[in-house]
Amino acid sequence: MMRDGYVARWQGREYQASPDGDDIRLYQPEPGEGFDEVRAGRYVRVLPASEIEDLAYVRTTCTWQGQPFIVLGKHDAWLRVEYTGGRWPVAEAMRLEVFDFGVYQGWAPAAEVTDLREQRV
Repeated sequence: MMRDGYVARWQGREYQASPDGDDIRLYQPEPGEGFDEVRAGRYVRVLPASEIEDLAYVRTTCTWQGQPFIVLGKHDAWLRVEYTGGRWPVAEAMRLEVFDFGVYQGWAPAAEVTDLREQRV
C-alpha cells in the first residue's frame, strides 16, 4: 500500500485523516458508529484533536536510477514519482517533467524501483 497523507490513531485503530483547526477528520471506507457518509465508500467522523492518540504525515519513498523519490501514486506497472534530490541537472538527465518550480515528476516502471518504504514525517 502506498500512502501519502495524514493518518491518525483513535481508539487503537489507524485512519486516513485530515487536520481541520482544533478538529481532526477521520475517514474510513465502510459505515461505522458516528461516521457520516460523504460519498459512496467514504465515511467521515470529526473529533477534537485532544481525543486523537497520534497524528502523523505518512509518505512512501523509493529509489529509482540511484536517485531519491516520493511515490505519489500507482497505475498498472508504473509509479508516479517526484524527485527529492533537488538537483536540476539530474532531473533533466532523467527526463522528468517540470511540475512546478523545483518540482520534477515522472512515471517509473515499478520493477525498476528499489528501497520502497513508508516513512512518517
